[in-house]
Amino acid sequence: MAPSLPVGIPVMANSLSITYIGGPTVLLEFNGIRLLTDPVFDSGGSEYENGVGTLRKLTDPAMAVGDLGAIDYVLLSHDHHADHLGHAGRAALGLAKAVLTTEDGAQRLGGHSVGLRPWQSMDLPGAHGEMLRVVAAPARHETPGPVIGFVLFPAQSDQKAVYVSGDTIWFEGVAEVARRFQVRAVVLHLGAASFPAVGPVPVTMTAREGVEAARAFAHATIIPVHFEGWEHFREGAGDIWREFAGAGLEHRLRWPEQGKKIRVAWD
Repeated sequence: MAPSLPVGIPVMANSLSITYIGGPTVLLEFNGIRLLTDPVFDSGGSEYENGVGTLRKLTDPAMAVGDLGAIDYVLLSHDHHADHLGHAGRAALGLAKAVLTTEDGAQRLGGHSVGLRPWQSMDLPGAHGEMLRVVAAPARHETPGPVIGFVLFPAQSDQKAVYVSGDTIWFEGVAEVARRFQVRAVVLHLGAASFPAVGPVPVTMTAREGVEAARAFAHATIIPVHFEGWEHFREGAGDIWREFAGAGLEHRLRWPEQGKKIRVAWD
């Protein structure tokens, strides 16, 4: 049973602060705990050889690793693609108490990495008695190697969760996340990424699939990320907006601005 919080410690369980750094990299402040997702801090123009082809980064990050301040945990959806863990981003792993990732990724990274399989949970303590529960969410990236997403909520309650999708297409596993948890904010990887070596089918969500996700997470704010800054994206902000507007769901979008903190609140 999770411990009670000390009297006088404010728990902002009904709000989430997001600082968008670029690509899949965001700094989340939730329930008094600071979490960094998929750290990529290399400069624009960087190139990486991966099993799926050459990844080319087009833009600089909004901040450097040294600008982050204290980090409690890193949420790493997968370590085997450089657009989720770059060279400079590896320095950010050492700032955290633990790195939560796939079981395969934890074996490769070693150290304080913790491998999670889909639906496995872990409680993360904060500095002042806060406790955040993280559940590994299933993901389907359509490339070799496992990927996970993350569901976050205060360990004292299963209400008002935040979902970070990681790289995934729309499939039954994402729909199951929507059924199991009361998600109020979705950090959604979009961009319709594709690679000739994989084939014509996108390996991340298209804007149309993003609309399906928004319908499934009917009470959630949708925060689009990882749709810009890399050569392998086939859809950008305009495509996302048009699909959501065509479905009458554009009001559900909350666009993050690089390098600036936004707050997403719910009742």
